[in-house]
Amino acid sequence: MRLPQTLKIRKMGIVCYREALHLQEKLVSARKASEIPDTLLSLQHPHTYTLGKRRTDHNLLIPESDLEKLGAELHYTERGGDITFHGPNQAILYPIISLRDIGIGARKYVEKLEQTMIEMAGLYGVKARAGEKGETGVWVGDRKIGAIGVRISSGITSHGLAFNVDPDLSYFKHIVPCGIADKDVTSLRRETGEVLPSQEVVEEQLISCFVKLFGYSRSVEENSCM
Repeated sequence: MRLPQTLKIRKMGIVCYREALHLQEKLVSARKASEIPDTLLSLQHPHTYTLGKRRTDHNLLIPESDLEKLGAELHYTERGGDITFHGPNQAILYPIISLRDIGIGARKYVEKLEQTMIEMAGLYGVKARAGEKGETGVWVGDRKIGAIGVRISSGITSHGLAFNVDPDLSYFKHIVPCGIADKDVTSLRRETGEVLPSQEVVEEQLISCFVKLFGYSRSVEENSCM
């Protein structure tokens, strides 16, 4: 029987995308060298659009020069997937973990990320599902509530998931989210129609869903800016 792995959790608040990306790269290198345990970053980003490796330029619906007017940044990344949006009141998890050590492959890893968000939505009575063929992420009916974009290098993961708690959904109107046209984007707040607990409480619930589904024994927690 495989013993539970320990997981270091870093709660970071709002972190600009570039800083979070650099931190992930540093942690991935350290995890490959077995210098750190599996680590989970829990954070939010300022208004940011990111493009993955499957990016297509026409899925950004406004000129890049207009992004500054929106108060948004654009970043090109090496994660999987196309374009997505990150912003305040969106719960983001970036796992830096060894798939070999927890004994799962890439497909199962993505399925567990999906299930993490499905269980999170279920805590509030929202019935979510994994995407069907041609769909990525997690959906409530035909409305997307959570995005997934991962990178795996030498069995070590980075990037991860973004769950819409109560972000400003108008920012999604300027992109074709994940390259899937004619589909709406939703949030936990929109689906419940209720006042939610604080962002910190919701983020803690999402972390708990992740820990349970991946079978970790929870370990050190840090409230950390970087």
